[in-house]
Amino acid sequence: MTFCLGMKVEDGLIGIADTRVTTGMEFITARKVSIHQHGRHSMFLMTSGLRSVRDKAVTYFDEAISEGDQTFDKLFKAVNVFATQIRRVAQEDKDALDRAGLNFNLHALVGGQLENDQEHKLYLIYPQGNWVEVSEGTPYCIIGESGYGKPLLDRVLRYDTSMDLAMKVGFLAFDATRTSSTSVEYPIDIVLYRHDTFDIIEHRFEKEDLAEISSWWQSSIYASVEKLPSKWADRLLESLPKDKRSVANNSGTPST
Repeated sequence: MTFCLGMKVEDGLIGIADTRVTTGMEFITARKVSIHQHGRHSMFLMTSGLRSVRDKAVTYFDEAISEGDQTFDKLFKAVNVFATQIRRVAQEDKDALDRAGLNFNLHALVGGQLENDQEHKLYLIYPQGNWVEVSEGTPYCIIGESGYGKPLLDRVLRYDTSMDLAMKVGFLAFDATRTSSTSVEYPIDIVLYRHDTFDIIEHRFEKEDLAEISSWWQSSIYASVEKLPSKWADRLLESLPKDKRSVANNSGTPST
């Protein structure tokens, strides 16, 4: 499984991806982010699904760019090109994967800004090659293991959230996922893009780099739960029958 998170806020884009890949009974580390940047063309790809399918689709996409047979000045055109490569790989490999009992389950997030885009964009591409644009109403998308980090993002992230806060809540979404899923793990790659700069930066964090933040968050959750108002719980607990052992001990009668 995978954790890849793309967030679109007013000031820019944030992408977070884990690097754990399962091969049979073993875990290895591999990049799930690729950056394509030259001049006023800046975009990144994040993928989930079978590694062989992902690598093939990205290779075909790189080839299409390097050969110059695909020109695009808006991000949706690049998305269409990558979607075409996904369909191409599906035509070549899907039947063989089906016979082997494997799913063609490649999903991708494409974010960035090309020279004629009025703003930065973020797209989700499905295994069939169709796609949707991530909107301001729900300014994020997770591919892979999505259930554990989503509640936190839904509570905190808004389109007008600062990039600083978005990156923090994005990390906590990853941390929640890593805590509950053995298929998601460090290192994580974080990509950042600020609106109209045409310059993507990337940084990799190891577990020890963020251990203090993870520990602080765990302690903060525990402390917050302890501070929750308890009158509603106390009333419910008081309605329970008394513990016979406690009654016996209070009366001086030995418990059996």
